[in-house]
Amino acid sequence: MAINLQKGQRQAINAPKFTIGLGWDVNSSSTGASFDLDASIFVMGDNKKLLSDQHFVFYNNLVSPDGSVEHTGDNLTGEGGGDDEQVKIDLSKIDSRVTEICVVVTIHDAETRRQNFGQVRNSYVRIFDPVTNEVILKYELEEDFSIETAVEFGRIYKRGDEWKFEAVGVGMKGGLQDYLNKYN
Repeated sequence: MAINLQKGQRQAINAPKFTIGLGWDVNSSSTGASFDLDASIFVMGDNKKLLSDQHFVFYNNLVSPDGSVEHTGDNLTGEGGGDDEQVKIDLSKIDSRVTEICVVVTIHDAETRRQNFGQVRNSYVRIFDPVTNEVILKYELEEDFSIETAVEFGRIYKRGDEWKFEAVGVGMKGGLQDYLNKYN
């Protein structure tokens, strides 16, 4: 049975392989432009910085150097039900220097399109077993991000020999660049 997390809560992840599913719906935009939300993954070491530029996994760099993180591709519209984008994680392949995997969703070209997360609803991140499809945990963002164009949905981090997920739910208004500045 899935565990539904609230902002700030943490949960152990006991599966060595799992998939991160990210979903959202958009309100009709008064700007007339369509929405394109993008999942990005920051694979980091102890210093909370990317191990290398190749450890920034997104629609133009789909796989981390060790093969442990794989983005399944960009969904340009977010149409339909279920996950809009997915990221596969295999902790058995992960570089020993990795201590944190940060999951961020941004609005592509948000400034030009005059869009923000206040126009996005039903946002969630879930972690599930790709073999059984059993949901391990889910976190639904309930905050109203009226000026933010990027949101850190959650992070997976290592404590000792255990991996945990933390429901973060923190936004930034500078888009993806704010996160690149923070973690690079």
